[in-house]
Amino acid sequence: MRCLVIGLSKPTDGPVSRYLNRKVSKYITELIVRRNLRITPNQVSLIAFSMALLSSYLYLAELPVLAGILVQLSSIVDGVDGELARARGMESRRGAFLDAVLDRYADVSILISASLYSLEFFGYWILPVALLALSGDLLVSYIHLRGEHDLGTHPALVGRVPGVASRDVRLFIVFLFSLAEIFSPGSVGYSLVVLATLTHLYTSLKLVQMYNLRR
Repeated sequence: MRCLVIGLSKPTDGPVSRYLNRKVSKYITELIVRRNLRITPNQVSLIAFSMALLSSYLYLAELPVLAGILVQLSSIVDGVDGELARARGMESRRGAFLDAVLDRYADVSILISASLYSLEFFGYWILPVALLALSGDLLVSYIHLRGEHDLGTHPALVGRVPGVASRDVRLFIVFLFSLAEIFSPGSVGYSLVVLATLTHLYTSLKLVQMYNLRR
């Protein structure tokens, strides 16, 4: 069944997905296909979403390291639904719609809970940073969607800057700073600063590139 799994990557994959997540998610997909497990892509989407919600709870329970690990695991599992759909010929617009909406809810949940956890270390100044990180997170997803829908081109494929702010990268940043809590409590808050900066710079750059592309 390995031949069914090879080539299930997407050209719009971010660097973390391409070089790390896919290596694990393809193995999971291959296992599901080889053993003919009765699990659907939509069910995988719900599993990944549930993992993200659990990670949010762990931030609120002041267990940031475990929360960060679960954030990264949910990001890996989130790649399985699409791979499984392509391997089994089950791709559908409804499935893609469900996955996209659940991803946005998951992102919002993770960032809000990480922000609330960070209040203890940074005080209320972290709130505007959190709002910028959250809005930037949503804007990256939005400009990717509108670029494909309105202009027929994914922004990550335009220009020399790849998808450095894609969802896999954003969640990996949260994961890394959560692991840093082992050595420096409060590190999760700095992930919000990085995300706020990265996502808005990326969105602004891609807005200009996409606009000039279709002038």
